[in-house]
Amino acid sequence: MRPIIEVEDLIRHFGATRAVDGVSFTVDAGTVLGLLGPNGAGKTTTVRMLATLLTPDAGRARIDGLDVVTDATRVRAVIGLTGQYAAVDEKLTGRENLWMVGRLLGMDRKQAHDRATELLDRFRLSDAGDRQVRTYSGGMRRRVDLAVSLVGRPAVLFLDEPTTGLDPVSRIEMWDVTRELVSDGTTVLLTTQYLEEADELADRIVVIDNGKVIAQGTADELKDRTGGRTLEVTLAEPADLDRAVGLLHGLGDRRVAVDPQRPGLSVPVDDDTEFAAGVVATLSHAGVAVTDFRLDRPSLDDVFLALTGRATGTGDGTGNGDGDGTGNGDGTGNGDGTGEGDVTTTGAPS
Repeated sequence: MRPIIEVEDLIRHFGATRAVDGVSFTVDAGTVLGLLGPNGAGKTTTVRMLATLLTPDAGRARIDGLDVVTDATRVRAVIGLTGQYAAVDEKLTGRENLWMVGRLLGMDRKQAHDRATELLDRFRLSDAGDRQVRTYSGGMRRRVDLAVSLVGRPAVLFLDEPTTGLDPVSRIEMWDVTRELVSDGTTVLLTTQYLEEADELADRIVVIDNGKVIAQGTADELKDRTGGRTLEVTLAEPADLDRAVGLLHGLGDRRVAVDPQRPGLSVPVDDDTEFAAGVVATLSHAGVAVTDFRLDRPSLDDVFLALTGRATGTGDGTGNGDGDGTGNGDGTGNGDGTGEGDVTTTGAPS
């Protein structure tokens, strides 16, 4: 089966800055790809090229077999885009926003009304559907924004940091909605700075930095690349730390890290659970009291830090073209990221 999204060596400049520098990846239909990277890495610029809001300087991208440059109008008919900020009209009601988009997509009045009602119900907004969006909570605004991007039933949905600024409950609600969409066959490309979000939703992850792909794979593959499992042991008595370290060194040549504050120690075990069990048994038989032990593996935060040298959500403040500086996809800004992601497309013809 041909991937529904195919990206080959995409390049995009903003002035002298190469914001996207040869990015390549594919996305299979009905899956979620997480596109991760620090601020200014090129995530939003990549999404805007795929959504036909920016034209690549070089390279090629296809959505459902359609070239994003030569078949841009047809591409817009099969995609939806939800940016970082709600792009709905706050003076209109939720229903009116959805109805208006339906009409712009060529639906007759009844079709647009029925689709609006269907989406209000799906996103648990029926009771608020006839209220102005300005009265909605942050989570409700994000849900109606996502609903707007789905009016045209897109096969591919771009979610550009969709949960930015949401409280934990609203974020989890958005995760549930995303899972429902994927279960119905929608393909999702998700950019996010919440690594827990990528861990929860993404079937595969692509990490970009300075406009280049620096790693890709499943979350587990990336975690294994950073390091295997570690056994964390907490002791009852700090005085037992030195003896415990000696006992562990007697089990094999493995690096033992000591934390006097816990007090405890950690030792890499990778997938050797028998060795982990042997550590606990050895300490117990030697009379070293253990109050807690657990097997940990690297988090995506650890992966991100190892790959990029900095935590997610950080940057140098200068940007490298991740966003066009205007929020309208015209490529006139200098890539400082201001206003990025505030465009929602729904498949409406240009």
